[in-house]
Formats: sequence, C-alpha cells, structure tokens
Amino acid sequence: MNNTSAADSRGTITQHGNVMRVQNALVEEVVTNNRTSGFIVISHAVRGGNNLIHIELLRLNVGRDTIIINQFGERACLCDIRKGMFIDAEFSAAMTRSIPPQSNAFRIVIRQNETSTSVTTDRVVRVDVNNSFLITGNPTNPAHQMRFVISNATVILDQRGRPIRLGSIRPGQMVRVEHANFQTPSIPPQTTAFRVQLL
Repeated sequence: MNNTSAADSRGTITQHGNVMRVQNALVEEVVTNNRTSGFIVISHAVRGGNNLIHIELLRLNVGRDTIIINQFGERACLCDIRKGMFIDAEFSAAMTRSIPPQSNAFRIVIRQNETSTSVTTDRVVRVDVNNSFLITGNPTNPAHQMRFVISNATVILDQRGRPIRLGSIRPGQMVRVEHANFQTPSIPPQTTAFRVQLL
C-alpha cells in the first residue's frame, strides 16, 4: 500500500536488539479470543525512495504475557483496543514471512486521541490526595459535581503554569481540567484528568 502524503502521522518501526518498536501505529483490525489473547493488525509507515511513504501491515499476536496499558500506565485489556485507535508497541524481532507478517507482542500502549478530550472549568469541592482524585462543581449537590481521577501522568499546574502537587489545590479554588470524554454513570460522574491548572 502506498501513501505519498507527508501528513500521515503513522510511525515507523525501529529495532533495539531482539525487540522491535513502533509508535503511533494505526489499529486496522482486532480479533479477541478472550480478555487476554487474540491479535491486532496494525499499519505503520515505511519510508521509500523519492520521499514516498509506504504503509505496511503487521499482525501482533497478543497472549497472556503481553502487557497492555493506556498512556497513563493503567492496565487495560485487548478488549479495550478498537479499530481506528493508535498504539505504541514493542514486539519480537522474530517475524513470520506471511502476509501480513506476524510477531508476538510484548507490550502495547493505547494512545489517547486528542479529539477525545473535553475541558471543564469549575470550582474545587474536595481534594483527596490519598486516593488521587479531586471533585469540582456545586458543593451541596453531588448531581452537579464531577470527580476527576489523577494519575501519575496527570499534569498539575499553578496559575503561572508551574508544576505543583495535587495537595497544593484547595477547596474553593477555580481550576481548568482537560479530561477524557467518557465518564462513569455514578453520582458524581467520574473521569480521568489529563491536565489540571489553577485559575
């Protein structure tokens, strides 16, 4: 498959010893036998002559020993991967000569699509450093609140854009939170915070 567009964002494969790596590969197909085994077919870029970019397919076999996480390091399963998502992967340099070639996946990181983020600006109701979350919204009405899960990858900034800890945020302060579009059906609903900034 050829693609002459320089705007294609799919990454190329690099080799580090017996481990191959690809970043920003597009998921073309997902087949699951159960939560821990199956395979995915990805497409990646291969640079050719005359500045052409070739798009090639690769099948990554997923087994019980394959580590699957999201971009925040939280465990995920094969069933969380969907066609059209982008992933980073580490896999064996030993590949079959089939079409597409196959390799065993060691590690898969599900990348967050930029289009799947939302922004909420609201007043902080509660900060829980021990359980890594903060709640914003109406302090007297849980139906009008939002709980944001803070992960190790969440960026937390003060008003000047300097990094701070979750414990530096106090109830009553205004924050701008960039977060995932999905939320739980609980009251208050819960979602993952990517970036929190004091206003």
